[in-house]
Amino acid sequence: MRPLLVTLALLGLLVPMAQAQMPSPAHHQHHSQPQPAPASATSAPRPVAGSMDHGAHGHDVGAAGATYDLRWIDAMVQHHTGALRMGEVVFDIGQPGVGALAKTIWRDQAQEIKAMGQWRRAWYPEAPVYPVALKAGGDPNSLAGLERMGPAQIEAMRMTGSTPTKANRVRWFLEGMIAHHGGALEMAHDALQKSTNTTIRRLARQIIVAQRREILELRHMLQRDGLDRPEYYRYDALFSN
Repeated sequence: MRPLLVTLALLGLLVPMAQAQMPSPAHHQHHSQPQPAPASATSAPRPVAGSMDHGAHGHDVGAAGATYDLRWIDAMVQHHTGALRMGEVVFDIGQPGVGALAKTIWRDQAQEIKAMGQWRRAWYPEAPVYPVALKAGGDPNSLAGLERMGPAQIEAMRMTGSTPTKANRVRWFLEGMIAHHGGALEMAHDALQKSTNTTIRRLARQIIVAQRREILELRHMLQRDGLDRPEYYRYDALFSN
């Protein structure tokens, strides 16, 4: 992501801000191709034949409540980790702009992972050290309603999907990162609907701005290679914050 408030220079500021507003347990509660009809912010996109496989979406962190921010942080950390792994595949690529964009995404999302880890420790000192998710039928207001995030949930959240080859890794990264950013847009909108924490809401808005800009850049790179598929426009309806 491009310039976000959650940078290394601001980590020292954001964490104290987050601690200051820490909720009490009671409060936690290509070209000119026509674009498809806007998708709902909560609807999962359907796979498109011929596109690179980056796995199924798994971005629903459950109902609002006292543990929502904890669940959202754990999910977003896993999601960002998937972006790091994807970016590393093309760090040394010679194609103009691709490696540089991957390194920018890696740098910015690594900084956000660090910040979210600090917020988690400040806000939820009694939470398990492993990533958690809401149990089926679990109480969203209680740590007892949570369970350890399973391997399938982590894989779905990371969205790394199939392993690329040297021949297809550029398209794998560009198409996959559009889908990956789309998942982050969905999660950001979910946070704006369900979280009352101003730090989480601020990060969600920053994610929307940055992912929108990068999706446009990724799309331009694909168009430059002669690729312009309807799924590249799937998340345009989530560009507004």
